Amino acid sequence: MSEMLEKVRTFLTSRKQAYLFTFNRENVHNKIVLADLAKFCRANSTTYLEDPRAHAALEGRREVWLRIETYLNLSPDELWELYRKE
Repeated sequence: MSEMLEKVRTFLTSRKQAYLFTFNRENVHNKIVLADLAKFCRANSTTYLEDPRAHAALEGRREVWLRIETYLNLSPDELWELYRKE
């Protein structure tokens, strides 16, 4: 693996650790924040609204939620594969 790719992989692993530290699901306060963000970002419901601007705003919120979930749930190897494809 090239030096540049290894740096990217190390960066992704470090970022994942930061997300795990920041959103540690064992911490009661973090659970409260994640539950609030899930509701605010419509993690489990549709973001569709007839008003395209309002719909776009909700999609932006959901995109942030999906990023948090990605870093909390995927292994460093899975993150690597995801970013390699992009």
